[in-house]
Amino acid sequence: MSGQRLPNRWLIAAAGVIMNVCVGTTYAWSVFTKPLREGNTWTQTEVTLTFTIAVAFVGLGSLLGGIWQDRKGPRLVSTAAGLCYGFGFLIAAYSASHHVLPGIYLGYGFFCGLGIGAAHICSIATITKWFPDRRGMMTGANVMGFGAGALVLSPIAARTIIHVGVPATFIGCGIVYGIVVTLMAQFYICPPEGWRPEGWQPTGAVAKAASAVDHSVSAALKTWRFWLLWAMLSLNTSAGIMILSQASPLAQQQTAINAVRASAIVATLSIFNATGRIFWAWVSDFIGRAQTLFCLFALQVFLFFALPSLHGVVTFAIAAGLIAMCYGGGFGVMPAFTADFFGSKYVGGIYGWILVGWGIAAIPSPLLMAHFREVTGNYDFMIYVIGVVMVISLAFPILARRIVARISAASAIEIEGSPAGLSAG
Repeated sequence: MSGQRLPNRWLIAAAGVIMNVCVGTTYAWSVFTKPLREGNTWTQTEVTLTFTIAVAFVGLGSLLGGIWQDRKGPRLVSTAAGLCYGFGFLIAAYSASHHVLPGIYLGYGFFCGLGIGAAHICSIATITKWFPDRRGMMTGANVMGFGAGALVLSPIAARTIIHVGVPATFIGCGIVYGIVVTLMAQFYICPPEGWRPEGWQPTGAVAKAASAVDHSVSAALKTWRFWLLWAMLSLNTSAGIMILSQASPLAQQQTAINAVRASAIVATLSIFNATGRIFWAWVSDFIGRAQTLFCLFALQVFLFFALPSLHGVVTFAIAAGLIAMCYGGGFGVMPAFTADFFGSKYVGGIYGWILVGWGIAAIPSPLLMAHFREVTGNYDFMIYVIGVVMVISLAFPILARRIVARISAASAIEIEGSPAGLSAG
């Protein structure tokens, strides 16, 4: 290993961020909704179903891509993901030009969804291996790129659609994103077995609490700590996506502003969402993953119970922005937490299973929010319900903290029993 020339890990990290910006288009789907309805008989629900299908297959793509890249490496899988992603946009373009809605479901929902999930999980799995010393911050930077994808695509796509239409915009996305993702995939390579940054030892409290054992996917799935992580990400997703999915009409209801001003709040939430991914991940490197998730849940308890009474534009935007920041924070902290619990060797497959929870949670929550708005005339009931759910959720980080303490104690015993530990004593 000493004679092996290793790539610059910061270039790999930069490639991961660029790739995630390219595949983080899911939250920008609403840009295409109205233009797709014009000139067609499709309903709002039918067009929005594309988003639901895409979310489902992002989860499946994360699962399959994670398991595949654990076996074959991230370069092959993320290259295939880039080609699948670009191909999906081209299918959607052909279908849009021929007014075939099921083809859009197939192109963007199925192919793009799979490509998004596989590319995203490859970047996370690769980064956790190269940055054991900055695991939280660097995985947070990667998922921040994913959250920022909508900020990049939304204004560009909105203007392009006006000038050339939806099909041509899809073609442009397919070509550009497909090429860039495929090129970034060529930077991906895993470090040698047992590699650590030169001179680095796990001296910090968070690093010491990380598992020294690499669990296989099947072994991880048999532990209740895996399902604890799964539940925490799912609950945090359910809470945040309820607000993000209805941000514009909710802002209009609460503050009596028009749709144009509400769109500015929606853009602000995207910024908070992206920022929260790296901020909370960075915080978790210092205070611990479980403690950070407890802070996220506790803050959301206060925010959700306060939100229905906030009618000022600024106060509402701040509260909704903090909820979006907590939503993004869950995605920033969870990859590092997964690697801490189960090791980094098979983290792609393990975290792929956890992201299935995101796919499951992201589907019913927006529908429930919209349904109770139609039934009751406002969003207050569901906002209070999710506030109660957040109160219950506070128990999960506390349980996770106990597991962290046991892992830390076991690691300390292992170090004491090692030759290095004995000589040091």
